[in-house]
Formats: sequence, C-alpha cells, structure tokens
Amino acid sequence: MDLETILHELEALGKERLKKMYLGNGAHEPLFGVATGEMKPLYRKIKRNQPLAEQLYATGNYDAMYFAGVIADPDAMSAADFERWIETAYFYMLSDYVVAVTLAESDIAQEVADRWIASGDELRMSAGWSCYCWLLGNRSDAAFSQEKLAGLLDQAKRMIHDAPKRAKISMNNFVYTVGVSYVPLHERAVEIAQQIGPVDIGGSGAKRKLLNASEQIQSQLEKGRIGFKRKHVRC
Repeated sequence: MDLETILHELEALGKERLKKMYLGNGAHEPLFGVATGEMKPLYRKIKRNQPLAEQLYATGNYDAMYFAGVIADPDAMSAADFERWIETAYFYMLSDYVVAVTLAESDIAQEVADRWIASGDELRMSAGWSCYCWLLGNRSDAAFSQEKLAGLLDQAKRMIHDAPKRAKISMNNFVYTVGVSYVPLHERAVEIAQQIGPVDIGGSGAKRKLLNASEQIQSQLEKGRIGFKRKHVRC
C-alpha cells in the first residue's frame, strides 16, 4: 500500500465526533477523526514499515501521524530520527502516545528520554517521563538501574509542582508507575507520592483538576496489581 491509499483508507474511517474530540484536546487540521482501534485491520495489512511511517508522519495529519507510530520500526530509528519526530509532535497525544510509545520499544529509549526530561521543553519533558512509564510497564525490573529510578523519583518530587502542565501530568504518572510496576522501589514511590500530595493541573472551582499518585497507587495495591507488566507497549 502506498501513502495515498492509506490516507484514503484513514479518511474513510474518520468520524466527526472523534474529530471534534481530538480538536478539543489540542489537535489541529488536517485530521480525520479515526478511532485508534479502527487502525488495527490496516496495520495487519502493512505490519512494520519504517519508510511508509516516515511518509505518514511528515504529512502533518494527526491520524496519519498516529498511524505512523503504529507501523514504525523503532529499531530502524536513530536518536536523530526521534528528535525529528518530537520536533513536530505539536501536542501531547503525539508526544506521549506516538513518539514516546515508539521510543519505548527501541534500545536507545532511556538515553533519549533522559535528554528530553532535562530539556526544559514542556512536550519533550512530557514525552521523556511518559517513555519511562511505557518502559516500566513493559520491561522486567532487571532492565533498570534502581539508583537511577530513585534519582528520577527525587527529581519529580522537587520539580513537579512548578513544572509545565503536561510535564506535571507525566511526572505524576511516572511516580504512580514506579509504585505499581517497579517492585524494588514500590515503598519509596509510595513515600514520594505522599510527600508530593495532590498536584494541581489547572481549572477552578468545580472544574479544578488535581492528580494524586498516592491514591492511585493505593487503589492498585488494593486490587493486587503491584508488579503489573503489559505484554506489549504498542497494541
């Protein structure tokens, strides 16, 4: 299948309701409004295809960029390729759910994520912390340095309340994910989450939004899900 054929197929799968939702979350034109689950039959026809993924990502069409992440071959991507992708990931659904997810399946994931966390750029930071979440939820505990993750927990505690919104959300998710999916630091993550307390991500009155990793970890503890790992990062 070529680029034009795939774009036609994605357009046919688009729904106005989803298009409006994506626009409300920060997407902009062009886009079709395709449900991610609707992309699976198309993926089964194509499988991994990095050259085609690059063409799709370069269109700037949100649905095409998302599908690029579905068919991308992370092992064929260099650090420079991921930098190029994050540069044009213009809102969090691309940075955290396309670029970070694809990065999490590569051998250079931690190296690139570390740079993004230290960048000071909101979406790069968000993608970096998110990448660690995807990694922790999939790879064995032995794949990580306990000392390094403990340092990242401390960094999240220091920075989270003053960080940009999307970085706040991803840092909170990181603390939660360590607490649930990385058993060696479960207790430390619980302590850090309690010290951080509720994280304000905006709004006022009844619409004020607060995140609380401590409550989230406790909920998973009660369900017996400590140590949870998913089989795959990408669907």
